[in-house]
Amino acid sequence: MASNRIGRINEEIQKELSSAIRNLKDPRVQNTMISITHVEATPDLRYAKVYVSFLEEQKAADAMKGLKSAGGYLRRELGSALNLRYTPELVWALDDSITYGAKMLKLINSLEVQKDDDDQA
Repeated sequence: MASNRIGRINEEIQKELSSAIRNLKDPRVQNTMISITHVEATPDLRYAKVYVSFLEEQKAADAMKGLKSAGGYLRRELGSALNLRYTPELVWALDDSITYGAKMLKLINSLEVQKDDDDQA
């Protein structure tokens, strides 16, 4: 029962952070496309690990620094949007699953498919 509640809270945190990031005025964050892929809050809601993905990999390090420096502002915005006893402390993590998936797709597409004459009959 409690895990379902945590799942709903994770989704709400993800939604609220996505909208709050758009309002940041930090140029490191504004100049790149950021996607929050997943949020994992601890059961006591003291910490939330936020997985982010970036469209441009070369700007990822600067954007992560910008997100970490704006963590206090984002936490305050999250606290005002959600009615929770504790507002979780945000821990940022780079999610490279999209990049990894694109790399695997490229490798799969680069393989040559050999057709046998027996399969066509």
